[in-house]
Amino acid sequence: MCGIALSIGPEADPATFRRMLAVLAPRGEVTETRSENGLLAGTRRLRVVDRDRAVQPWTSTDERWLLCFNGEIFNYRELRAQLTRLGQAFRTESDTEVLLAAFQQWGEAAVTRLRGEYAFAVVERATGRAYLARDPIGVKPLYWSRRPGCLHLASEVKALVGHGAPIAEVPPGHHGWAEADGHVRLSPYVDLLTIGDGLPIIDDPDEAALLVRAALSDSIRMRVETDLTVGVVLSGGLDSSLTLRQVRDIHPDCVAVTVGAADSPDVAYARRLAADLDVPHVVVELRPRDIRLADVREAIRISELTEYGDIINAVVSVPIFRRLRDLGIKVVLTGDGSDELFGGYRMYHQVGPAAARRLFLHRIRNLCRTELQRVDRAAMGHGVEARLPFLDLNLVELAMRLPLDLKLRHGQEKWIVRRAFADVLPDYILRRPKNPMSYSSGLHERVRLYKPLFARLHRSFGYDLQEPVRRDFDSVLSRCGNDLDRAIADGLTRPDYTVLEHARDLVGAAKWNAAPMVRRLVGPRPARR
Repeated sequence: MCGIALSIGPEADPATFRRMLAVLAPRGEVTETRSENGLLAGTRRLRVVDRDRAVQPWTSTDERWLLCFNGEIFNYRELRAQLTRLGQAFRTESDTEVLLAAFQQWGEAAVTRLRGEYAFAVVERATGRAYLARDPIGVKPLYWSRRPGCLHLASEVKALVGHGAPIAEVPPGHHGWAEADGHVRLSPYVDLLTIGDGLPIIDDPDEAALLVRAALSDSIRMRVETDLTVGVVLSGGLDSSLTLRQVRDIHPDCVAVTVGAADSPDVAYARRLAADLDVPHVVVELRPRDIRLADVREAIRISELTEYGDIINAVVSVPIFRRLRDLGIKVVLTGDGSDELFGGYRMYHQVGPAAARRLFLHRIRNLCRTELQRVDRAAMGHGVEARLPFLDLNLVELAMRLPLDLKLRHGQEKWIVRRAFADVLPDYILRRPKNPMSYSSGLHERVRLYKPLFARLHRSFGYDLQEPVRRDFDSVLSRCGNDLDRAIADGLTRPDYTVLEHARDLVGAAKWNAAPMVRRLVGPRPARR
């Protein structure tokens, strides 16, 4: 929805604040600010819900509270009806106003009633105390840094690096207060490492399939309640194909967008499905040699990512959202999160059920700084709001109640999702094997050529004030035999790749990139006429 920035405290500086907000300019269309003694607050707003009246920063009718809000509350109409019955009056049709009214009515307990993807700050104007909250999975970001006499808050790390102070995040599912003295005290209102604990296991395949279908369909329905054209990032894999099929049925004003080399599997499958569904389809065709160092540098600048594999995926993702912006699409759905919930990675099936559950929960807890950070930055860096239906909290909780043998059966990953939607997807999608986006797009190995430069580029933007680049956790986990505790310890002991590891990786990437040229040189020449 937008980017938010606040400077709170007696040393809040207008020039510094303006620079923070300017850095967030790509996240929205209009700049809206409020300046008071010791409080500078602003948004760069992407106008999606009640586009003309949902102006931020939003203040309560009694002028006590000020809200800066990034994201969407998908059940805001339901909450508005409840609050109206409790005597609240509303000036707009926006989820922004509903959010602040909910906080006024229920205080800190309001976050437990929200279904959405959000990060926000509510400031008590008289005291400068600020209540901070972030959605349970961490789809939307919120960071803070502290200097003497001032607390800075922002939607992205890049807005805070100019202060030269350490940068911390509001973790997923956390909320709490930043006090007037600058101290931030947060606690979880949702614990992602225990989600689903104590709830009955659903081991009947028919019941599980019905519940998965209902939960995902409801999640998608909530995310397409808009009068805007909805985009879908389509790789031609199970998750994005299923998302497109559901969106087309619920919100026919949609368009699919795919990125990849012209002869890649992603493009071939995506073209076929979009044609079968009669959905407008835009293909961003990239030849591997089109990806240059400047593209890698820009992807790192936008994404702020801290794992090598995620940076590679960001390089592939940025062109998608650039094209969506050029098409005028503001809202887009993606299939991210399904692999983490429903067993799309081999590691889950190489250990016992208890260890697999820990791996599931660990991956979900860390999505906020991997896939979700990539999606948020790449999308909002081009003024596009990405929504992730597979990561609705209801669906996450349901997935944690399903035993492993419903997620992997007969050697097929995400078996229960395939069964739940077997009647709505074609066999060529249902039977397509799992392929990471950047591999099947045909672009992954090209980006790997620049991998030894990732850490240096990352540091050049000052992002190490928040977190340095580290090795890919998947590779660490694999080397540790999928032992989670060993992998975490190993990652702390050897956080980055060695020079030798970089050299081996570079040789492999160089061989792959040289292969097409060699084939052209040694292949048969066309016959002369």
